[in-house]
Amino acid sequence: MSTSPGPLPTPVAPVAWLRDALERSDAKPVVLDVRWTLRPPPRTAKERKAAAKEDPPGLVEHDAGHVPGAVYVDLDTELAGPPGPAGRHPLPDPDVLEETLQRAGAGPDSEIVVYDGGDGMAAARAWWVLRWAGVRPDRVAVLDGGWPAWVAAGGEVSTAGGGVRRPGDLQIRTGAMPVLTADAAAGVAADEEGVLLDGRAAERFRGETEPLDPIAGHVPGATNLPAAALITDGHWRAPDDAAELLRPLVQDAGAVGAYCGSGVSAAMLVLGLEHAGLRTPDDPAGLYVGSWSHWCGTGRPVETGSGS
Repeated sequence: MSTSPGPLPTPVAPVAWLRDALERSDAKPVVLDVRWTLRPPPRTAKERKAAAKEDPPGLVEHDAGHVPGAVYVDLDTELAGPPGPAGRHPLPDPDVLEETLQRAGAGPDSEIVVYDGGDGMAAARAWWVLRWAGVRPDRVAVLDGGWPAWVAAGGEVSTAGGGVRRPGDLQIRTGAMPVLTADAAAGVAADEEGVLLDGRAAERFRGETEPLDPIAGHVPGATNLPAAALITDGHWRAPDDAAELLRPLVQDAGAVGAYCGSGVSAAMLVLGLEHAGLRTPDDPAGLYVGSWSHWCGTGRPVETGSGS
């Protein structure tokens, strides 16, 4: 007998909902495993060659165990374009993204749940990319707590490969989420009524260290809120708790934008603002996808210290 778990809770879905939904006899949700490890980009031809031969760490973890029916999606190559002048994780090629989602079995009415290793970064990036690609806001959510929460709750662990039996027919339409250019991000930060949130760790924001990009510091006028603060005890903060954290920064603000090192953890801020009820699906915060990895290569002003 099929279960009726109700509509997909968005933008954060609990493990219990997914477990019930996967027991349905039909219309099971599409589950994307986007586990990912942030690694410094290869600097030399030798490093690039060696990296090309290695399986992504997330794929290795997926093969060792995953949510039944989940399809692995690689953040670096399927949820982002090749690194370069546009940043370390620029927008993905729409054709690649569409093929990836169709391979996972996604159709125009599919419910899609994405999960990562529990820190929220990769899942939020996947959520944002799917929303940008035109997936309806009520059809995509991140799994609260990610893979660790699934295992801790006694969720079934599968090692079966091969993906889905029947490809989906989802056709994406990009541009459904606001994307900030460097000029637009600078404008939000400079606007007295605007707020540009920097989601990196505080020491990177202040310019005390920069492990990934050639220049340390932040966009002048930006405000620091480490995106990791939205996760507590391995789970997304409850909406009221997230609102308490975010409201002092964005209350009465006009334009709100977010950036980070390369547009991954900043997606957590966009999601967190919606989860907290401070922005709506019809009026989400803008994401500077190129983020600091793009900004610091443009010759634009750099600010250090505590900033705004």
